[in-house]
Amino acid sequence: PPPAPACAVGRPLRWASSFSQPGPTESDPSEGQVFLSESCVKRLLEITEGSEFLRLQVEGGGCSGFQYKFSLDTVINPDDRQGQRGVVVVGVFEQGGARVVVDVDSLAFVKGSMVDFSQELIRSSFQVVSNPQAEKGCSCGTSFSVKF
Repeated sequence: PPPAPACAVGRPLRWASSFSQPGPTESDPSEGQVFLSESCVKRLLEITEGSEFLRLQVEGGGCSGFQYKFSLDTVINPDDRQGQRGVVVVGVFEQGGARVVVDVDSLAFVKGSMVDFSQELIRSSFQVVSNPQAEKGCSCGTSFSVKF
């Protein structure tokens, strides 16, 4: 995929976590993170109200094997949580008041990616850009194949 535009350079989002015991610290600090572009944050703040957030899911399908699905939601589901060695991790990423939630299964396909909001003459949409887990994608940017 093409590199994200300069205006889409985002800061890493804080991974909301609750620890019952300390976890390993030798892992890459960006591992398991999702980033938001400034345009994504701006658009989410315009369209969400109260406890609403953007949910990002990965589903099978599309012309490349997997596809991104975006929706507005207000409920954190049980599959948004993962237990690991006494650590409970919640896939909630927040930046500037805008929130994105990714379920555990989908996070494996999008970790290290950036969520952007693109507005063009013929469409406007949230998109996943710069996905290090994707080998190739379709021209419209909604589907991808994974690296093995």
